[in-house]
Amino acid sequence: MRTVGVLTLGCKVNTYESEYIIHLLKDAGYVIKDFDDYCDVYIINTCTVTNTSDIKSRKMIRKAIRKNPSACVVAMGCFIEANKEFSLPGLDIVLGNRDKSKIIDLLDEWFNQQAEIRRLYSKLPLEFEDMYINEFPGRTRAFVKIQDGCENFCSYCIIPFVRGKCRSKKFEEVITEITDLVSHGYQEIVLTGIHTGNYGVDLETNFANLLKAIVEIPGLLRLRISSIEITELTEEVLEVLRYSSIIVDHMHIPLQAGSNHVLSLMNRKYDLNYYFDKITKIREIRPNMAITTDVIVGFPGETEEDFLETIDTCQKIGFTKIHVFPYSERKGTKAMDLPDHVDPSIKKERAQRLLKVSKELELSYYLSFVGKEVVVLVEETKDEKSYGHTDNYLHVQIPDVIPHNTFVTVVITDVSYPYCIGKVCNF
Repeated sequence: MRTVGVLTLGCKVNTYESEYIIHLLKDAGYVIKDFDDYCDVYIINTCTVTNTSDIKSRKMIRKAIRKNPSACVVAMGCFIEANKEFSLPGLDIVLGNRDKSKIIDLLDEWFNQQAEIRRLYSKLPLEFEDMYINEFPGRTRAFVKIQDGCENFCSYCIIPFVRGKCRSKKFEEVITEITDLVSHGYQEIVLTGIHTGNYGVDLETNFANLLKAIVEIPGLLRLRISSIEITELTEEVLEVLRYSSIIVDHMHIPLQAGSNHVLSLMNRKYDLNYYFDKITKIREIRPNMAITTDVIVGFPGETEEDFLETIDTCQKIGFTKIHVFPYSERKGTKAMDLPDHVDPSIKKERAQRLLKVSKELELSYYLSFVGKEVVVLVEETKDEKSYGHTDNYLHVQIPDVIPHNTFVTVVITDVSYPYCIGKVCNF
């Protein structure tokens, strides 16, 4: 039996796709091992969202080649799509974001011929590449990829060029996949995509209609949206949020900049008034809603005044966590040609300042739950303690051994960052 190590870099869409590939490999008789083990096959599902992602993708490909020079090394995904000319001695199969589902046939071809295979196309697919998963071994929450592609063309972003146009999984197939996962014991589902809230644009339906159907699936207790743009939180989506407690009290809504000047340079599709208005509506419906976000600092043309406005915006909104990214130049994007690029040392310094704000906001949110009862889905146990998340994404440590994939009610007694400490009420 051949052994294979799979490494996933980047987003939850890649996580889903890699899990699907692992299922295909198992069904074909491959033995799944750790990527750091000596294997017959190495598969790296790459990322290109930042320069750091590119560096790590190249590093992991080289690591696999060094680990076993006679292995079949496969590189696929966004880094490859953005760098179609990329080649290394010992890199055997090269795929972009198309034909990942054909990995078994490609491996068979390579083992038969021992010749390099490059499957790269001038155009990305217009149809959704079907993938279906009914289990995620070792996980308490299951991901379902419902959508691929993006057509927003933010000036800093390479993703529309490496993922292509928006395309959606068929409505009935989404429902069937989630129903199957629930029947296999998964009580929490995470919807993921490159532009998740744009689901259905190619199917004569929309994201709100999908949510309405999903929350009616028997046995599903939590539905989480991996990320959604503020412009996709339509009145229909907010209405589903209002009537269904299945959708959790946590949303990740990218801000990217807290200055209208910078938002305009980024070609984002909203201004601050629009963003504030939608956040207000969400909190009228769900007062305890945890809202996390992404912010890019040091974007070309961002002044110190713009950055201070971003800090002020983040504090006013009261995000519970900010994922901070120093601006990363991406060849082929419009931002590359903008004037007034920010010095790397200033970008680094601004990132540290905003991360400090993020920690203060997160800690304040955690402390607001001391003395309150919350429900935790236990995800792991180690050193006689259990760990899991509430629906609003508090990370809770429980000083008891609780079975995996169990819901338990606790009182938050203290905060020891990055955890809330929970005392069991009903176990």
